[in-house]
Amino acid sequence: MARPCRWRRICTVPEFDRFVPEGIPSPGSITLTVDEYEAVRLIDLMKCTHEQCAAQMDISRTTVTEIYESARTKIADSLIGGKTLVIAGGRYRLCDGTGPLCCHRCRRNAAQSPQQITEKGEHIMRIAVTYENGTIFQHFGHTEQFKLYDVENGEIRHSEVVDTNGSGHGALAGFLTAHQVDALICGGIGGGAQTALAQAGIRLYGGVSGSADEAAAALAAGQLTFNPNVHCTHHEHEHGSGHHTCGEHGCGKH
Repeated sequence: MARPCRWRRICTVPEFDRFVPEGIPSPGSITLTVDEYEAVRLIDLMKCTHEQCAAQMDISRTTVTEIYESARTKIADSLIGGKTLVIAGGRYRLCDGTGPLCCHRCRRNAAQSPQQITEKGEHIMRIAVTYENGTIFQHFGHTEQFKLYDVENGEIRHSEVVDTNGSGHGALAGFLTAHQVDALICGGIGGGAQTALAQAGIRLYGGVSGSADEAAAALAAGQLTFNPNVHCTHHEHEHGSGHHTCGEHGCGKH
């Protein structure tokens, strides 16, 4: 049996999570995970050794080397190929201030540490909904809250609202992963975020509006109507014409 992947400790989520070449059409995009970004920050900017980086990220030196080499290859591909660089996803936890090289910004993110996340049971599906005043917030990358629903046997057993604490587009997929989310309900969402969610194994149900509670209950019952072609570019939404109910994709089977 393969060993579970260890959570990589990072000081803070990146303030800038998307870089686009100016003046030319981008031929594609490269996704740099947040833990890869952290390795580059520590080694190239902070001038840490690989041993120091490993201690700060709470992983082995071998893993640091693998992450760092992967990050450098992606950055080179972006620079030389003129590809958009998106920082998103990865398997990480935010530093609680106990790291040996943590920066002064660590402690402000302590509330997001996975140790404080409610654990879900073995047979529970956890749904996250972009949330604002009881309704589904329509801009995934700008949501300040998610409402989490734990579903078992098609029924919601528990729900709670969690703050994103300023996490940007690129960090939200990791935020949801840290909160053990299996499915996301939202309004508009950009292509980079969709890719990050797919890489994290989080199922996406976009193009949904209205009551958050009603949408979560519909998904739990396999009856949620959503837009599989949902897309959001900045503040504009470009939705495809087709809509599906989640039962058509088997999401009602938990």
